[in-house]
Amino acid sequence: MNQFLKQIIVFALPLFALAQTDTIESKVSFKGMDLTWINGQNRQKDFPLIFKDKSGETILTGVVYLDGHFNYNFAHPKDNTQTISAVTSRSNEFSLALVSIGVESNYKNTIGRLWLQTGSMLNIIQETDGSVNRGRNTSNGNLKFIREAAAGYHFDVNYGLNVEMGIFMSYIGLESYLTQENWSYQRSMVCDFTPFYFQGARVQYFPTKNFKTELWLLNGWQSYNSWSKGPGVGNSNYFRPNENVQLVANFYYGKDSKSGTTELSDVKRFHHDNSIVYRYFNSSNSTKRGLSQAAFSMNNHYGFQQGDGVKATDNFMTGTSFVNRLWFNNNKIGLTTRFDYVTNPGGYLSFTPAQSGSIPNDYEIAISNGKDLKMKQLSATFDFMPSDFVTFRLEYTYRNANIPYFVGSGGTTSQTGFSNDTLDPTWKADLKKTENRIIIAVNFRL
Repeated sequence: MNQFLKQIIVFALPLFALAQTDTIESKVSFKGMDLTWINGQNRQKDFPLIFKDKSGETILTGVVYLDGHFNYNFAHPKDNTQTISAVTSRSNEFSLALVSIGVESNYKNTIGRLWLQTGSMLNIIQETDGSVNRGRNTSNGNLKFIREAAAGYHFDVNYGLNVEMGIFMSYIGLESYLTQENWSYQRSMVCDFTPFYFQGARVQYFPTKNFKTELWLLNGWQSYNSWSKGPGVGNSNYFRPNENVQLVANFYYGKDSKSGTTELSDVKRFHHDNSIVYRYFNSSNSTKRGLSQAAFSMNNHYGFQQGDGVKATDNFMTGTSFVNRLWFNNNKIGLTTRFDYVTNPGGYLSFTPAQSGSIPNDYEIAISNGKDLKMKQLSATFDFMPSDFVTFRLEYTYRNANIPYFVGSGGTTSQTGFSNDTLDPTWKADLKKTENRIIIAVNFRL
């Protein structure tokens, strides 16, 4: 039985269960669990922007989100461009990373969700989507300002069955697109190298109170449109035996990454990540100023691509991220330490450190000769959270690669640091093997 047929069966089983069910008591998955401490989850407990009907049933929940930072790079690049990050795009400047407003509704089992967005993160993530260049009647100009939009319906099957279509946040990777939900500001590299959104359809099925599984049909790997004739498929699984443990396993398979002059891609991509998040100490109800919570997360990734002359042995990625988090003063103060490591032969998932033609020969030669891109990242984060609605964050990040990969003082734009200058044909971007940064950030969420 091929992989696609297996996915169709998984898709059909919940619908078959629905057809066989006459009257099922409405149940709520993960009911009674405090999940606000988990890495990659919203820590809000109160949602002030709730609109209800006369009977008291919630119609809409409004959401406002704002995230800004000052990113200080010790290399002082002359063009103030920060590289190798999907959250910080500028260095030694104040930046508005993301502003988003939205509404969500589950009124009378009808699912509706619309988040709009703007900010510097869009330049790094949404505007690099090359799939919109295939054919006409498409561009990222009318899509990049939508962070998430979906319509669907909730069926009262077991603990829930949701069917939706639209633009979704990605399931791959433990950490969130929204930095407020993460224990660190600069994401781990295993998460930064994987998708943040996709366009397609999904079925979420909650067979028990503690387990959720999802099936996804999508255009491609972080792409609004597709590079092939058929859709990609994905599967996401969350198991929470109690509120102190979360186990996650995600899978993706599709044909992506147009190569050379091939009209439609035959490059097959597979990716898998799994994670464990465990809270090993909890005294959140205590009024003491000491330790109130302690937890760790470990997120592991493996993926590869092959086809059109591309070999999986030359184009794969493995990586892991280990994070420890401590909360103090009744969860008003947080201290996070993290170590992550990535190896990515061929650089097929990594960020490109500079524009084509200006990348130094030592980087291009290393990648073309099959030398593994290996990168380590260490970070320490201090959070002050006076309420659930605001976070002040101070973070130090150190990164190291085995080949020149991070921006140096000469920048990555031009010999003068201005992108509209005539480029000296002999000029090359200034890349270094190490990077040191300090990030001061504040975010607001209501």
